[in-house]
Amino acid sequence: MDLGKVLIDFDFSAGYRALEEHCPYPAAEIRRRIVATDLAAQFETGLIEPRDFYAQLRALLELTVDYDRFCVIWNSIFSNVLVPESMVEGLSHRYRLVVVSNTNAIHFEMVRQRYPVLRHFHHLALSHEVKAMKPRPEIFLEAVRLAGCPAGECFYTDDIPAYTEAARKLGIDAVTFESAAQLSTEMRRRGIAWE
Repeated sequence: MDLGKVLIDFDFSAGYRALEEHCPYPAAEIRRRIVATDLAAQFETGLIEPRDFYAQLRALLELTVDYDRFCVIWNSIFSNVLVPESMVEGLSHRYRLVVVSNTNAIHFEMVRQRYPVLRHFHHLALSHEVKAMKPRPEIFLEAVRLAGCPAGECFYTDDIPAYTEAARKLGIDAVTFESAAQLSTEMRRRGIAWE
């Protein structure tokens, strides 16, 4: 299961708005400056350590905030859980659950602490640890390895169609996530039980 916008909702624009008061740029320019670099991709692929990422972003955006405060702001993008914890818990009693996520060390440390729903997952295939981001096959192959079964026995959901397609190309049964209700329907159709 994907993490962002499947298990937990997020909005990058909230982080950009929160950074506005700590640099001379408006949210749209903050986003443009970050997107114009490969800093985020390097960070999410584990090629940059958290404090190095902060230092490079501080220079890029002329930030006037220390590392700890930056981490709080950087994590302000996350909001509510989209899939009921009862469903995840029920699934965890019957199947080996694996999170597959493009994420970074700052975000994931906070998510692990703040969202107890993650305790129901048996394994984590995180881009910054695997050193590969979706849709690269390496991260999906790591998830299959962690699941301990053939790819054809795995079910995966992600909000990004290109990522579900990448999983399918490896033989994983994958659907694009739209809502918890839609996910319930897709799992019931496959005989996946959680109640």
